Amino acid sequence: MNEQDELRLELKRDFRDFLEHDFGAERQGGKYVDQIRGILKNFHVSKAVRLDVDLQDLADFNEDLHNRTMSSPVDCLPAFEDALEAVMLDQEGANKILEGHTSYNVTFSGEFGANKVTPRCLCSNHLGKLVEVKGIVTKCTLVRPKMVKSVHYCPTTGATTSREYRDVTSNRGLPTPTVYPTRDTEGNLLTTQFGLCTFIDQQVLTVQELPETAPPGQLPRSVDIVLEGDLRDAAKPGDRVTCVGIYKPVPPRASGSISGVFRAILVANGVRLLNQEATGPMFTENDYDNITELASETDVIDQLAASLAPSIYGYSWIKKALILLLAGGRERKLQNGTHLRGDVNCLLVGDPGVAKSQLLRAVMNIAPLCVSTTGRGSSGVGLTAAVVTDQDTGERRLEAGAMVLADRGVVCIDEFDKMNDGDRVAIHEVMEQQTVTIAKAGILTQLNARCSVVAAANPIYGHYDRTISITRNIGLPDSLLSRFDLLFVVLDNNDATRDREIADHVLGQHRYRPSGDDGTAVQDDMLIEELRDDHDDENAETPMRVKYDSRLYGPRVRGAKDPLSIPFLKKYLAFAKQRFSSPEMTPEASEAIAEYYADLRNSTEVQALPVTVRTLETIIRLTCAHAKVRLSPIVELKDVEEVQSIVDMILKSDPSATNEKPGNHSRRGDRRTKRARDDDDDDDDDEDDDDDDMSEDVSDDEEEEPRASGQEPGQGSTPVSGEDIRSVVMELGHLNSGSASITGVIATLKSRKIEVTREAVISILNELESADKITMEGEDFYLST
Repeated sequence: MNEQDELRLELKRDFRDFLEHDFGAERQGGKYVDQIRGILKNFHVSKAVRLDVDLQDLADFNEDLHNRTMSSPVDCLPAFEDALEAVMLDQEGANKILEGHTSYNVTFSGEFGANKVTPRCLCSNHLGKLVEVKGIVTKCTLVRPKMVKSVHYCPTTGATTSREYRDVTSNRGLPTPTVYPTRDTEGNLLTTQFGLCTFIDQQVLTVQELPETAPPGQLPRSVDIVLEGDLRDAAKPGDRVTCVGIYKPVPPRASGSISGVFRAILVANGVRLLNQEATGPMFTENDYDNITELASETDVIDQLAASLAPSIYGYSWIKKALILLLAGGRERKLQNGTHLRGDVNCLLVGDPGVAKSQLLRAVMNIAPLCVSTTGRGSSGVGLTAAVVTDQDTGERRLEAGAMVLADRGVVCIDEFDKMNDGDRVAIHEVMEQQTVTIAKAGILTQLNARCSVVAAANPIYGHYDRTISITRNIGLPDSLLSRFDLLFVVLDNNDATRDREIADHVLGQHRYRPSGDDGTAVQDDMLIEELRDDHDDENAETPMRVKYDSRLYGPRVRGAKDPLSIPFLKKYLAFAKQRFSSPEMTPEASEAIAEYYADLRNSTEVQALPVTVRTLETIIRLTCAHAKVRLSPIVELKDVEEVQSIVDMILKSDPSATNEKPGNHSRRGDRRTKRARDDDDDDDDDEDDDDDDMSEDVSDDEEEEPRASGQEPGQGSTPVSGEDIRSVVMELGHLNSGSASITGVIATLKSRKIEVTREAVISILNELESADKITMEGEDFYLST
């Protein structure tokens, strides 16, 4: 017996002692005995034997054995498998159950220490060691049989011979030549007995580093994972996995000469799927206290929205909606198999230079998993999934697209209008069914793509044309628009006061210099190190708020609180999604939603988009998301009321047909004056339509920019007074060349957190008309000249 055999016997004896004594039984309750019994019980179904060993138990039993397993797994694994076979066959009735079974496998879990790496961190120091790699599956080959033993029959001599085959993935013995025998030593022909040959299943996965851990501006790294036996089909493209195995080099294929550069693979002996919580942040006791404190405040949604992108001026409604998008609604799977998505989709459409792309960047900065792409830089298969041909083997393999890789995350698509029509059709199924169905090249499968879509697009003519409707400006089919829960039209309006405030806000950011900045240029490697430090800080103590700096966040509004820090905002949203993922609907909230939906269907104020059943589902998703943001296990009436204001702002404000070319304001004012004197003019109807649309645009602008109108975040609703209504009436009239509408007055007051009724507004308007200050025409009114 040579030294190698003696070492294997010693290791086998040690491993058998570890299993027979069931080390760790005192604190784990005999978990290895239970595992072995469970394997025997389910063997008739699984046809596999695989024991999961905790490395901590192995280290407590024998530290030297643990170190040898981590550093030399090729020597230890065969001995451990032989020990497992001996222990299992000693069990009562095991010989009958495991009759003819020859594959006994051991996998490891627990703490790997320095050997827990990402595909980017794998290097030559890890070759031949047991490592744990975490990543996302991007490619997956078909399952192929691999021959490990061939049996041949010689018709001339009647002899039967066999040959075993071992490659780099084998842990027993050295690799053998791959030459397939066709003749024996005497030159007689051999016939292969395929029924007696032994095959095992083999599959290769490509695991790429997680998008949130990849350094910015660098290509993501990946590693090939070889799965054999019962591990095949353990994961599919888009799954987040943790693979445990041996990192091995593969000699290159070269004719005539051998290169010194080797390709490395990971021979897996265990694959585990990661859930959403496995990649989430770690919470400390102080974090729990801060989260509970913030959730108890009445203006929690306003504070979260103000902290989403404080460098972007205004857009409080859009920021609130994006917070609800990041929180997500409640996903439901009914007993009949129906799947109701809980992810919220949002589309931003507007003029160039209104911070649409910056809002997308803010979402990317907050979302734990976010994949970014552009309309022209991606195709339909690039967004969903593609069937490609492997260059090495020539076989077909499945490659996941952006939406599959962003499963349980967010997909940001900039320049959405630049996509081809055929490519846009490919994402219809993803946005509603949240799956990608592949039926190509003989591959029929379905992949999960449970993600939210945030898209930004320019109008079809570059700038928003107010003389045509929203749908004609966007230029997207109705079947795609109806899949977006939120649609915001962002316009670049000419307002001297607002333009001055935006200019001061932007110039303050250019004047801002953080502490420690000496004014020199920052190198890319310094930025990467800072991002890594920020990522590490997310799992440490997280400050709740940051100090308010007027240069960075603009002039401070009276009563406003300090903005929340970005790491804390991430933790708050992650906590809300994990702990309050399924808020229940109360009867009062259900009744309010049903009544509100019925009113929308019959309302004459809905101008922007049609109201369908998908609108009802949108309201339900947003109310559940608002309850999750409040950390409430139930959906209450106040959640419905808050969502109603957002939906009203989207559906009841149409900025189309509001402005004519510059220079026509005075002429239009003369027409209104003439119409006020002569109500029987034949041209009244056409002018009324134009003025009605213009009043809606004013209300939209006022709601999108509440801070420009003096809204103070954090204030609750206050009762209305006659003076408030009069000031808003005069303000809207002067802003829009003397005309406005009742709807615009109500929307502006609500945006300033002022409770108001329609009857109160009409009463004040009648008083102003009696005093000859305005002229009423149906829903519109005009300032007297």
